Amino acid sequence: MQINSNPLFNQSSYLNASQSLNRIATGLELNKSSDNASNLAIANSLLSQSNGYSQALENTNSAIAATQIASGSTNEQSKILDNVKEKLLQASTDTTSQEGRDNILKDIKSQLEQFDKIASSTNYNGQTLLQKSATDKSNSDVQQYQSGLKGEDIIETSGIASNTTAFGLSGLVNQDASTFTAQTARDFLETVDKSITSLNSIRGEIGTVQNQLESSGRNLMTQRTNTLNAASMFDTDYAKESSNFSKENILAKMGAFGQVQANFINQQMVSRLLV
Repeated sequence: MQINSNPLFNQSSYLNASQSLNRIATGLELNKSSDNASNLAIANSLLSQSNGYSQALENTNSAIAATQIASGSTNEQSKILDNVKEKLLQASTDTTSQEGRDNILKDIKSQLEQFDKIASSTNYNGQTLLQKSATDKSNSDVQQYQSGLKGEDIIETSGIASNTTAFGLSGLVNQDASTFTAQTARDFLETVDKSITSLNSIRGEIGTVQNQLESSGRNLMTQRTNTLNAASMFDTDYAKESSNFSKENILAKMGAFGQVQANFINQQMVSRLLV
């Protein structure tokens, strides 16, 4: 007669309860290869793809922010050039006194100084956007914005130089008041008109890139949502797993209690046999 056996009573209940608890804790139906190797591989692939879309979207949003800053700054520069043109028109007529013309020139120089300050200070995350650097007025570096999961998913901007030097306005910046006549003002009008045209071209390019980035961002959000929806079929069914855990936990406790009772009875039988 077998007096004291100690089987692993209801071991499956312990394992099932542990598995349900793990699924509840992680929120995932699949946590290890033994759950379902092929489905786990699919779930991990979808999760990796979703993370990639999230990073690409973050990159795109950063690029959009940079173009918005550049757009806002060039908009202010456009207002300045419009005002400079207005002042030159005022100075180009002989009904304006020389004293008045001198004051106009001071105002123009002040505004062009602000124009250059905008160019030198406009930056995103330390990267100057409207010229090479804060002190270098040559073209800014070409910007390449990663906007997808592949290496070729690039949206690129040209180098930009939006300052008085690049626009040929240095002569107006350095104009001496003593030689600033109505004719001089008229001569500068053509230069300012060309500057306005050049700036409008830059603004147009910035706007085009911004539109491309926003379109890419919308597509990335859609792709990420679709990928997350596809991956959600591997998420934990909390109602089901909570019910399973409660059931298996009760069975495990009952099994443990039964094992204790069985061992106690066996010990009593041994004691009687030894008397």
